[in-house]
Amino acid sequence: MYPFAQLLAVAILTAPTGTIELDSLKLLPSGLRAQIQKTAVRLQILDPREVRYILARPEDFHADLNILRRRYSELANAPTIEDCLRFPDRTVVNDLLAFNRAYRQHIDVRQPVELIHWWELRMALEETEQLYQIWDAVRDARCDYYYVHVRRQALKRLREQIGDQAYYSGDLPPCVPLWRFQAMN
Repeated sequence: MYPFAQLLAVAILTAPTGTIELDSLKLLPSGLRAQIQKTAVRLQILDPREVRYILARPEDFHADLNILRRRYSELANAPTIEDCLRFPDRTVVNDLLAFNRAYRQHIDVRQPVELIHWWELRMALEETEQLYQIWDAVRDARCDYYYVHVRRQALKRLREQIGDQAYYSGDLPPCVPLWRFQAMN
């Protein structure tokens, strides 16, 4: 029964949302709920901490199943959670993001005063904001208290932002547009 239950759990989780009616779920074996949960955890669409309330109550089974199916669909091409280990620790990322915000504030203060450089400062602001979004995705991916599906979404977002080659080599851009800094003589 175990291999069949595993296969059935995968089929149930990967089916499109709304394909199995609630009445037909009454015919499933009693231990299948736990098997679906285990399979969802293995597929990284369910965090182990969510097991106590996702698919826990029979009256919520259909809605919970649709949640897991949506997650499966959204995360189908998302990196696995283990990918987050290729990036800096969350505490390091928090420091980099704090520097990013301080630099952004510095530009905000300069922009109304240095009108002759308004366009360059505006471009620096946009670049700083883009870099913030990249590093924010890294922080979300490295945040252990976020659920696994949130962290995988952050990894997917990060890969889309920096490209496959940079993502898989762990080559992140600087946290601020260093090319805007001027050398001091």
